Amino acid sequence: MEMAADSGEKRLNELGYKQELRREMTLFKTLAISFSTMTLFTGITPLYGSSLMYAGPAALVWGWLVVSFFTCFVGIAMAEICSSFPTTGSLYFWAAHLAGQKWGPFASWCCAWLETIGLVAGIGTQAYAGTQTLQSIILLCTGTNKDGGYLAPRWLFLCIYIALTLIWAFLNTFALEVIAFIDIISIWWQVCGGLVIVIMLPLVAPTTQSASYVFTAFELGSESTGVSSKVYATVLAFLVSQYSLYGYDAAAHLTEETKGADRNGPIAILCSIGIISVFGWAYILALTFSIQDPSYLYDRSNETAGVFVPAQILYDAFHGRYHNSTGAILLLFIIWGSFFFGGLSITTSAARVVYALSRDQGIPFSSIWQKVHSKRKVPANAVWLCAAICILLGLPILQGSIVFTAITSICTIGWVGGYAVPIFARIVMAEEDFKPGPFYLGKARRPVCLVAFLWICYTCCVFLLPTAYPIAWDTFNYAPVALGIGLGLVLLWWVVDARKWFKGPVRNIDVAKV
Repeated sequence: MEMAADSGEKRLNELGYKQELRREMTLFKTLAISFSTMTLFTGITPLYGSSLMYAGPAALVWGWLVVSFFTCFVGIAMAEICSSFPTTGSLYFWAAHLAGQKWGPFASWCCAWLETIGLVAGIGTQAYAGTQTLQSIILLCTGTNKDGGYLAPRWLFLCIYIALTLIWAFLNTFALEVIAFIDIISIWWQVCGGLVIVIMLPLVAPTTQSASYVFTAFELGSESTGVSSKVYATVLAFLVSQYSLYGYDAAAHLTEETKGADRNGPIAILCSIGIISVFGWAYILALTFSIQDPSYLYDRSNETAGVFVPAQILYDAFHGRYHNSTGAILLLFIIWGSFFFGGLSITTSAARVVYALSRDQGIPFSSIWQKVHSKRKVPANAVWLCAAICILLGLPILQGSIVFTAITSICTIGWVGGYAVPIFARIVMAEEDFKPGPFYLGKARRPVCLVAFLWICYTCCVFLLPTAYPIAWDTFNYAPVALGIGLGLVLLWWVVDARKWFKGPVRNIDVAKV
């Protein structure tokens, strides 16, 4: 008896692509990878300290809810498009088809490069923050900053950063089955680990902050940040939430490998946002309620050398209660595991986007990057290209920590900016030209997409702002310069050459025969 064709594969054939990748992922596996890409800790942990410093706890706590609300609009808009276009190329494929024949190639070009830049930089953010967490673990395991503990110097920090990147590339090349298993571990690691931290930390802390402090205290950190405007400080305090709440498009990148992708892709996108919104807010509350001395968190002479605020909060809680740092080390290891899983998943997504863009001849030397390993059925060359670029992005670590601000901004603007192109195209296109999938907004699509688009524009703008004053070489946000040069070259390439031959997604199947 012949098995019925998978609905996702059928729709893929209708769009002009043949099934090349192995379609074996279930809804749960796809959700696990999407959830791992967003991750519970990797967005909040590295930026928590700086956001708290700008405007105090109230802006940080309520900011998460505000950003979660608007992120839902983006997720809903993307879920509808994903249901109609379940392809690995995802965002840039969507942009090409939604923008129409005239503007499709240019929309696809811009979206593809924004998405590629964002994803590759995303690997760097995970590697950097994961290394920062490991640096704190090593420091507490060898003592503390006050007791002669070992704080990894910059050269070793860079070596760990590179090692993580290479491990992720190796696993994505030789162990796809292991990655699927790891991603299942990841979702349970973060759910269970998140519950442990959220419940245990306030219980262990010798004292907890009052609800009035957590929910109403607005404290400008002008002496440290140089920001004296309350509005500007609030905008910067929201960055931790805006950086944390994206990555749910990972489910879309895997739709050619997911069973029933036209249904399961949208479900994975929306479920990822919902889970992270709830757990993320609980994590922020647990950290904030457990603060012992807000001013001591940033002291360069404290036990964690003032370089990682969440580590100091954990240390103060466990050392204050048990007079040792064992508990803090264990919880930091849970957080580090989240960075490891997140980096692995983002590497998977980045390689899929590079592979899909190469398949459509959109990257120099595309014939190399579009190759799929004959046995393992993975785009191995694309994986290692992403790893190599990520390592190059991390080299400035030797010069200063400001590199994290730049990589974070580039990642967020590229990644989230890529969402804006297909969503805008969905707003302006004629409804009769859209073939809806199982998840369809109907008349609600224009208001939902408009709110989503405006929110994305706002998010991209704020990540270009200076984050400290007065502006100096060691505090300057290099993201506008780096993005300006990168995107300028991409657009120049389009005007000079690419517009003559790049037509967007290239079909590899005769639709008439399907």
